[in-house]
Amino acid sequence: MYSAHAAKHHYRFQLGTFCNIDQSNKTITLSPLNDELGHTILPGRTVRYDHLVIAIGSVSNDFNTPGIKEHCYFLDSSQQAERFQHSLLDSFTRLHQDDNQQQSLNIAIVGGGATGVELSAELYHVSELLKLYGLTNMSSKRLHIHLIEAGPRILPALPERIAVSAKRELLKLGVNVREQTQVKEGTAQGFITKDEEHINADIMVWAAGVKAPDFIKDLGVFELTRSNQIQVNEFLQSTVDESIFVLGDCCAFTQADGKQVPPRAQSAHQMAQCVEKNLIATLKQQPLRGFKYSDHGSLVNLSSYSTVGNLMGNLTSNTFFIEGKIARFMYISLYRMHQRAIHGSAKTFALWISEKVLRVVRPKMKLH
Repeated sequence: MYSAHAAKHHYRFQLGTFCNIDQSNKTITLSPLNDELGHTILPGRTVRYDHLVIAIGSVSNDFNTPGIKEHCYFLDSSQQAERFQHSLLDSFTRLHQDDNQQQSLNIAIVGGGATGVELSAELYHVSELLKLYGLTNMSSKRLHIHLIEAGPRILPALPERIAVSAKRELLKLGVNVREQTQVKEGTAQGFITKDEEHINADIMVWAAGVKAPDFIKDLGVFELTRSNQIQVNEFLQSTVDESIFVLGDCCAFTQADGKQVPPRAQSAHQMAQCVEKNLIATLKQQPLRGFKYSDHGSLVNLSSYSTVGNLMGNLTSNTFFIEGKIARFMYISLYRMHQRAIHGSAKTFALWISEKVLRVVRPKMKLH
């Protein structure tokens, strides 16, 4: 996919993992690429640069909680998501074979942000869809989900009205929403809370907080926050080297009010636009543009059940709360906007048409 995109948009794509940087010689190093058997496909390489843009995203932050790495699923990559999907489908299949309707599947999700909330709703939707594919013994009644949030409410980064509406929908589905519940340990049987309560779970998911990848700290080059984010100046240049720009979840930009720009898709989108303009200005030896984050609101999709969110007015400081079909339409429109930024309007329209056609023949959920 990336190679095809590069060919069409006139840039060179190199497959590899960024592992080192040499500021004095202006080079980065890519680790060797090996196959599943350990055979080298591509050797380690050095890539020269005049200007570098670091946009490596983020990974889940387990806060060094004991047992989390060993027993929890993370959703940082497509490979991790596929592992979780396979485990989920295997568990549903085993449960289907058991005619005892009292037997259930317990799933515990730590993190009441957008990821945890949306995943909780989607899992109930999946449990009902499985009936269409032969698992007639399955239903949402045999699924018990615990959504665990350490703070006083779910969706802490969003307005309280959105959190209240989302919680109401989750409770209607049957989700056990556990607020002000701090996990201190993960075990093979579930989570242990700070109050020594055991929350039993067959499948455990960790979606509580993010940080920049740990190797950034190992480079010993940049000024970092506690979550490994790279400190930048007003132009999104790293504080240690103005030839290096940083954007997205790995970027720590402090706003005028002292708050950090939140690690969200709209933040990365706005940063990318700013870095694009500043790279062009640098090449033309023109003044750079300072970055200013604008919060356009947030949307949370609760699978097919509901969508809730808020929109920030461009002309006024008012916030508009939306839910239902209007919010769902805005959620899809936002996704299309990001598609258009990557592929352009023509291909985005073609993708939309192809998705409509494929919906007729493609199953409603991926079963393998």
